[in-house]
Amino acid sequence: MEAVHRMTSILLSEHAPANAHVLVLGAGGGLELKALAEAQPGWRFTGVDPAGPMLDLAREAMGPDAGRADLVQGYIEDAPPGPFDAATCLLTLHFLGREDRVQTLQEMRRRMKPGAPLVVAHSSFPQEEPARARWLSRYAAYAIASGADPAQVEQARAAVAASLVLLRPHEDEACLRDAGFSDVETFYAAFTWRGWTARS
Repeated sequence: MEAVHRMTSILLSEHAPANAHVLVLGAGGGLELKALAEAQPGWRFTGVDPAGPMLDLAREAMGPDAGRADLVQGYIEDAPPGPFDAATCLLTLHFLGREDRVQTLQEMRRRMKPGAPLVVAHSSFPQEEPARARWLSRYAAYAIASGADPAQVEQARAAVAASLVLLRPHEDEACLRDAGFSDVETFYAAFTWRGWTARS
């Protein structure tokens, strides 16, 4: 995800000011916050995540930059009204069904300034068989080739297949448009992962 974090900073900075206030939905763990804070020293952040322990990890991960982030435990409805200069949602939307996904994106857009940039990235690949099984096998093969334990990879593969709400890439793009975003563009595609940028 290091490359995606770097790309996210570049894409947001095309339209966000040097002193931007950025909404980060799914901020738990803090790797995204840390990367954006280091790349953009003038930005401040509001990070939202339902898991308190993950937000504690985010504070720790940000280190000396933690003071630039307000961390909110909850969901998008618990986020302050903004308006924000930019927003991100990485590795989060694939936990939501289509209706909830669109509603979440609408709530994000409602909190963003007109024309503000959004970056999202998550699992998105063909869902018809046998293509679905083939892409899940490729996901597993890549993890094993990267040094992961095969038994753990198989557990992860089964969990992805069972627990994530996976849409086809064109359906994910439609969710963004249905939520009111424009200028939807794919910026990242790697095996089972896709990333898009859009404007509020």
